[in-house]
Amino acid sequence: MTHQTTNTANSDGPGLASVRGISVSYTDRGAGCPVLFIHGHPFDRSMWEPQVRALAGRGYRAIVPDLRGYGRSTVVPGVTSMDTLARDLAALLDHLELDVVNVVGLSMGGQVALEMYRLFPDRVDSLTLAATNPMPETDQGRLSRKRMAARLREEGMRGYADEMLVGMMTAENVRDLPAVADHVRAMMYAAPPEGAAAAQLGRAERPDHTPLLKRISAPTLLLVGQHDGFTPPGGAELMHVQVPDSVVEIIEGAGHLPNLERPDRFNEVLRRFLEQARTRSRAL
Repeated sequence: MTHQTTNTANSDGPGLASVRGISVSYTDRGAGCPVLFIHGHPFDRSMWEPQVRALAGRGYRAIVPDLRGYGRSTVVPGVTSMDTLARDLAALLDHLELDVVNVVGLSMGGQVALEMYRLFPDRVDSLTLAATNPMPETDQGRLSRKRMAARLREEGMRGYADEMLVGMMTAENVRDLPAVADHVRAMMYAAPPEGAAAAQLGRAERPDHTPLLKRISAPTLLLVGQHDGFTPPGGAELMHVQVPDSVVEIIEGAGHLPNLERPDRFNEVLRRFLEQARTRSRAL
């Protein structure tokens, strides 16, 4: 593997890359070991700001894109598959002249991270999967996502966001962390309905990544919130059994967004894992 560990194209301001016929908006901050952060639905790259602050400039280079259809990246109507999102990110790495990165994904972002590993295993130095379900959608889940996509296109994001805030975060954290709750709500309100709908339709048809788990050779961190109702801790434990070189961390007091609900603990666990992975990579 070729490791890109120096240089940063851009400091605090967003970059814009023309890849695969679209524009991808991204933040590229810090210098050192590169870490690619992949946000979940229906969010944008700002969900990773606590992690960028913790890592960038401390030996790490944080690359944080808005996925196709989200944030300031191009919205493409139709169906956006996990394969499409993974290939967009590989093209962004090409644009940045990065061969190999550490990949961190949460929820849908974790599914995109798994798809990246399936397509481009040699480009993934380590894998962090937070609040991630590797299984394909159920029949009921497919129907639900298709209905939701139609609703988002018809009604926009606001009603959906209000309904989903408790669930994305625990009710206690919505009450006790008002600034975090405001940020999560604002990201959901701002998500382009057409882009969010296209990704929902893509997730409805997402592949089964469970056969991939036992073939993952990269060091893997499995993170989950203690009170996550969408991807409960038991799912991470099941993945741990299947991924050969994996560790599990359950973030106490967090729901589906442990990186925002308990950022200090999340950052501590992530930094320790990345340091260990980097040490092992150097030894090899």
